[in-house]
Amino acid sequence: MWKLVCFFCLWLPQLRCEGSSSTQPEQVHLSYPGEPTSMMVTWTTFEPAESIVIFGLDPGEAFTHLARGNASRFVDGGKSHRTMFIHRVALQGLVPGQRYAYRCGSNQGWSTSYSFWAVLNGADWSPRLAVFGDMGLQNPQALPRLQRETEMGLYDVVLHVGDFAYDLDTSDALVGDAFMRKIEPMAASVPYMTCPGNHEEKYNFSNYRSRFSMPGNTESLWYSWDIGPAHIISFSTEVYFYLEYGWRLVAEQFQWLEKDLQEASRPERRKERPWIITMGHRPMYCSNNDQDDCTTHESIVRRGLEPHQYGLEDLFYKYGVDLELWAHEHSYERLWPIYDYQVYNGSTEAPYTNPGAPVHIITGSAGCQERLDPFVPEPREWSAVRIEDYGFTRMQIFNRTHIWLEQVSDDQDGKVVDGIWLIKERHGPEAWH
Repeated sequence: MWKLVCFFCLWLPQLRCEGSSSTQPEQVHLSYPGEPTSMMVTWTTFEPAESIVIFGLDPGEAFTHLARGNASRFVDGGKSHRTMFIHRVALQGLVPGQRYAYRCGSNQGWSTSYSFWAVLNGADWSPRLAVFGDMGLQNPQALPRLQRETEMGLYDVVLHVGDFAYDLDTSDALVGDAFMRKIEPMAASVPYMTCPGNHEEKYNFSNYRSRFSMPGNTESLWYSWDIGPAHIISFSTEVYFYLEYGWRLVAEQFQWLEKDLQEASRPERRKERPWIITMGHRPMYCSNNDQDDCTTHESIVRRGLEPHQYGLEDLFYKYGVDLELWAHEHSYERLWPIYDYQVYNGSTEAPYTNPGAPVHIITGSAGCQERLDPFVPEPREWSAVRIEDYGFTRMQIFNRTHIWLEQVSDDQDGKVVDGIWLIKERHGPEAWH
């Protein structure tokens, strides 16, 4: 019976082949499990339903494959205690670099058709990423441009560096639902990789942890994955600021980070994937005029909890992290290579060629109702470029020695307002000397 239903759903698109609205899939999005032959599909229904994805090569082939998964019941912490069911299905056996079309749902309702490219295998290719943070349901100014560029095939992966919807839990999580619907055309077409921000804190980050399906077993709070010649680490800065959930998470994440960095720094690993890139929401440094943690000399993220326990700057420096991506500040700021407030440019002519310290990029101006954040009048000596408008960052990891980063201004109709080559002939802590 279900095959007959699928036939009508797939081949007669003029028919609205769906069950009741409560079992109709919505909020569809992809994530990359870290294995090029797989892709994770996540979606929401409001009543129990099967978790099925039908997929096949695109174009020119029917949905010849079927994968099943599971649904978890999520109850929002608001007064209404709204219940939803988060479905997760891992697609396996994909051909790296092949385009696939898919639908998700069950015979009680099917999503629209989407397509994606399976991630290429190995380290010898050049991933293209969109990077931004702080995008809300209201005033998500950069989203239409990001969506168009995703549809044009400009990105292999999206990195959303914290703060979603403003907030996922608002109005008994109805705002979260609306936001996830709004990003669906983009997030259902390319892996949408995330890290938690301060706006996800409510009810112990439960809306964030339930809605997103990142690799690993830490409910998306921290994880890592490889893509091309890079190892990317996503972590939570928020464990330092919401200590009602205990110091345990701070210590647990720090220990995980060190273990992951040790593994990524093994000589044979670093030879294959020399770039180590981190993404976390609240930056260590910034020159905004808003009294955030990064405006203080002894930033908690940088130095850790008193008495200087679990600080991340020394940890990342110790293992030779190359590039640190941040958000939280609603602006764009590029720093000179920096460690402990000292600038370590590669040279006067080429500061980002063989720099003596990690490079920091803050890109938190995708758009939300809180608007943009101003800067202090005079830039700090370690601040290279400051731009106060709406936009996002493009990053292409060209090869083992070159990364291109550029900032796109949505206020200026897509104009590229900043760009650098980060060039490193050596990686790891030995590159600092």
